[in-house]
Amino acid sequence: MKKRVLSALLAAALTLSLVTPALAVTSQDDAAQALAALDIMTGDESGNLNLSAPVTRAEFVKMLMAASPISVGDVTYVSPYPDVPASHWAAPYVEAAVTAGYVTGYLDGTFRPSNTITLAEGVVMALRLLGYTNEDFSGSFPAGQMAMYRTLDLDEGITIGQNDTMTRQDAMYLFYNLLTAPSKTTGQPYLSSVLGYSLTADGDVDTLALLNGTMDGPVVVGEVGWRDKIPFDISKASVTRNGVVTTSAALTDNDVVYWSKHLNALWVYTNKITGPIQAITPASAPTSVTVSGKSYEIETSTAAYALSDLGTFEVGDSVTLLLGRDGKVAAVAAPGQTSGGSVCGLVVSNVPQQYTDKNGNDYTAASVTILATDGNTYTYSTERTSVRTGTLVQAVPTENGMEVKNLSSASLSGKVNADGTKLGGRSFASNVEILDTYGDHGVRVYPERLAGMEITESMVRYYLLDGNGDISRLILKDATGDMHTYGVITSVSEVNSSASMTTAGTYVYDTAGTTKTISGSTVYNVKTGPFMMKTDGEEIDRLTNLTEVKITSVEGTTAYAGNRQYAIWDDALVYEVRDGKYYLTSLALVTGGDYTLTGWYDKDQTDGGRIRVILAK
Repeated sequence: MKKRVLSALLAAALTLSLVTPALAVTSQDDAAQALAALDIMTGDESGNLNLSAPVTRAEFVKMLMAASPISVGDVTYVSPYPDVPASHWAAPYVEAAVTAGYVTGYLDGTFRPSNTITLAEGVVMALRLLGYTNEDFSGSFPAGQMAMYRTLDLDEGITIGQNDTMTRQDAMYLFYNLLTAPSKTTGQPYLSSVLGYSLTADGDVDTLALLNGTMDGPVVVGEVGWRDKIPFDISKASVTRNGVVTTSAALTDNDVVYWSKHLNALWVYTNKITGPIQAITPASAPTSVTVSGKSYEIETSTAAYALSDLGTFEVGDSVTLLLGRDGKVAAVAAPGQTSGGSVCGLVVSNVPQQYTDKNGNDYTAASVTILATDGNTYTYSTERTSVRTGTLVQAVPTENGMEVKNLSSASLSGKVNADGTKLGGRSFASNVEILDTYGDHGVRVYPERLAGMEITESMVRYYLLDGNGDISRLILKDATGDMHTYGVITSVSEVNSSASMTTAGTYVYDTAGTTKTISGSTVYNVKTGPFMMKTDGEEIDRLTNLTEVKITSVEGTTAYAGNRQYAIWDDALVYEVRDGKYYLTSLALVTGGDYTLTGWYDKDQTDGGRIRVILAK
């Protein structure tokens, strides 16, 4: 069987900063990711791990030394064995392994590098990495070693016998299990105590930490010598740009690139932000910079120098920050030196802000805070003093700063296909940004959230097409309902008297474990139980109860009710109901037990609805 190196999964893990922890029986994906990051086992030129192939002694020793704390060069002038001359590709690894005491040859003085390796032979070498020697075991060989192999759980995922030939899959599991086995010397896991990498809180291999520790970069495409810094042919590398698998041909100037030589992979980021510098901390050796009301950590020495008191930029200047992983600053440029950097979105505040000019003098200027399509908020000074909240605007970089101008409404409609890649006849760009809005607030959503929905013209406030005619930015009006408030009304008091011409309402509600009260002359005609609240600014537009459905089972983010299924909102609130009171809990704690579950949804799924609240009794 063949198993491809999971570069796409690795990229997804890096983009989302999530890695599934290892289970009792480790999955191939977990083991492959970890060993690839450590360069213990990588794929061939086609990316295949060839897990069913047998392992030779030379191949195993190379893996062994990659798993050791010893650095091995590519060349040796010593012939460690007659059948392993200095010219043999494995000679440096065999020489290093022999010197370290990890491996020995046969009694006839040969090493037999092309012979396949048995499980017992591999186990002995792995135990020596952990600090064990032959003196630690009594009885006939290899009974003691195989007993220790099982005691240390080095056998997870391995089913062959001690005299059977190891496949690459067996070797993969053996080395992966070795990472969490205790070193004899320290008593602590080998990965952390010997190799110096962290584990998860559960004591499992932290694959994301491994990838972070073995990733190089960043470089910025277009800078002098950027290609020379990447130690492999990028045309043959796997490339992930903004979380989407692509090729090196997609790279453009000002892209921020990271790489892994072990994985032959590139990760590319294209985020930019343009605006005035409001603070640089500290001035002599900057570690962070504040631009347009948001602070960014500085990642590279090049960016730090450019922003230092010896560099090009200072407080008050307008700049474009090129952002890499985790939104850190990889490079800094003048606004006119880069394309892009503009921001479009919803004005959520128009309060004047304090700024500092180039001379260090503070001043106050009219400002707007924009909730952008990327889900972040940015604050810009503007000469306009009448930009109302709830207005759609675009902030465009100019030589003198940012120009804020209104966005024109646009007409677009159609059904989003089942996999969330197209709206009507137009595709979503790979890096599309979508903002769903209501009043003066909104939330970023992703294309898959809109899958199957009919998007009407009244839902579309603005859209932008890229050079390919694909939708790159989209601003919606109350399409999903994800920006509204959901929870449980726990108390209702309403007065609506025509005789005395008096109306009054008091409502106590819980949202995400926080209790709040609404009180005033408005009567919303609701009852206790799950609810949705729509607000426009500080005013409540609507307070309404949700619709109930009896849940028979739950699988992931899908609830089943008889012969129907309902999508559960990612941020759904789950309450356990005891003695008429509501206690915030989680879906994992109330499924699979003796609870009776009811779901509460706002509208049909085809209209963007979701189960927003789940009650467990």
